[in-house]
Amino acid sequence: MILLCFILIPLSAGGLAWVAERWHAQAPRWLALAAMLADFALGLGVWIHFRPGALARLRPPAAAHPAPAWLLQLDWHWIPRFGIRFHLALDGLSLLLLLLTFFLGIVSVLVSWTEIRERVGFFHLNLLWVLAGVTGVFLALDLFLFYFAWELMLVPMFFLIALWGHERRRYASVKFFLFTQLSGLLMLIAILALVFAHAAATGVLTFEYAALLGTPLSGAAAWWIMLGFFIAFAVKLPAVPVHTWLPDAHTEAPTAGSVVLAGLLLKTGAYGLLRFVLPLFPRVSHQFAPLAMLLAVLGILYGGLLAYGQNDFKRMVAYTSVSHLGFVLLGIYAGNALALDGALVTMIAHGISTGALFVLAGLLQQRLHTRDLNAMNGLWDTVPRLSGVALFFALASLGLPGLGDFVGEFLVLLGAWPVSRLLAAFAAAGILVATFYALRLVQRAFHGPNRHAWRLPDLSRRETLALAPMILVLLWLGLFPSTVLRTFRLVIPSLQPPAAPAVLPAAPAAPGKALRP
Repeated sequence: MILLCFILIPLSAGGLAWVAERWHAQAPRWLALAAMLADFALGLGVWIHFRPGALARLRPPAAAHPAPAWLLQLDWHWIPRFGIRFHLALDGLSLLLLLLTFFLGIVSVLVSWTEIRERVGFFHLNLLWVLAGVTGVFLALDLFLFYFAWELMLVPMFFLIALWGHERRRYASVKFFLFTQLSGLLMLIAILALVFAHAAATGVLTFEYAALLGTPLSGAAAWWIMLGFFIAFAVKLPAVPVHTWLPDAHTEAPTAGSVVLAGLLLKTGAYGLLRFVLPLFPRVSHQFAPLAMLLAVLGILYGGLLAYGQNDFKRMVAYTSVSHLGFVLLGIYAGNALALDGALVTMIAHGISTGALFVLAGLLQQRLHTRDLNAMNGLWDTVPRLSGVALFFALASLGLPGLGDFVGEFLVLLGAWPVSRLLAAFAAAGILVATFYALRLVQRAFHGPNRHAWRLPDLSRRETLALAPMILVLLWLGLFPSTVLRTFRLVIPSLQPPAAPAVLPAAPAAPGKALRP
């Protein structure tokens, strides 16, 4: 029931927050904070309980077909007529991403404490329901349930941007919704095609992940179904050239929306590639890898160059996400253990460092009422603590050794080098581009003379409480990455399954509904 609690806590707290606004203006904030703290504490308890030694005993030492080492599972009948089950499961990959979700959920509530002043209850309803949808995506093992959670993320995020965003919020929210909804419909078609192909081969109608592994597909069918999944996840990642919704959504979203978008929603795309595309379509994924890696390198360089050319603080940070997530895509399709380790660390570190930069952009916009870097010269004189924190996260974003982003990108490059030295070399150039845009951000916003005679309040205790743990997490990832990698290591074999068999066994791997001849 722990897995169900992970989802029910934010869902129920969101509904209560909406109602509680009638009783007290601050009640929705405290309810949302309590819900995220409860989920985070529950996740930490699970992580502490399942130590690496306990994880190693979950899978037989010589499994013929690697399967994820599930730490916890919840499997109920849901719609048996169509072989749909309410199946949640947690492994090392899901656990780490859930901890990131709840951690950034706490940060999102704290940074929106004074920013959101209208419809506070409804704001926290949407924020918590987005987080519940993300949690469902990281836990769902039935593909229908996964799609349901995937869609649950979209509507609340649309409202967060459209109702509490900035100047062009309507345009940005509609663009976000169209891109993600159309790609989601493409994924639904791919899911149904895979399910019907499995039913035609076995006589069993099921949406179960374990049953669909190894579904025999013709070459053309495997390619088209895989591309349906890949495009849906690439849009959410986002990968070039389907990234254009991201800068607008990030720029116009409220601070909490930007943190959730950068730190979590983008990670659902990477998670989908790791959990579904690689294991379900091993052969065609291997054949598709060179093109995917090329798209990744294009995203690294293109996103970095566009970030360097921006004058809007939030738009600059948005384009850095395109660059950083390019490293994640490169690591996923390089496919070896080093590259996958790097992809995971980059996902977590990017969620922290880029989320923190969006927090800082929101704090400056509250104080200055502008995001224009040209209007921010000399801020170090008036907000030294905020400026020092911004320098730290800018250095993290450029990949300073000793911080989490460096570890992730370095492992990705090490893993990509034996696969394609040329692409690895071009990807390494992306780190140089990151140095330029990160230092340009610090120089233009915080250094130089205070020409506008700014007199601003520095970081408050609440703002420091939100940012200080993010600094500690990046230092911890940079200095002790093995604590994370040990949790992820037993998951890697399940992400690199053997080639799909020509014929499936007669008995399905998971219960489903038999089809009549």
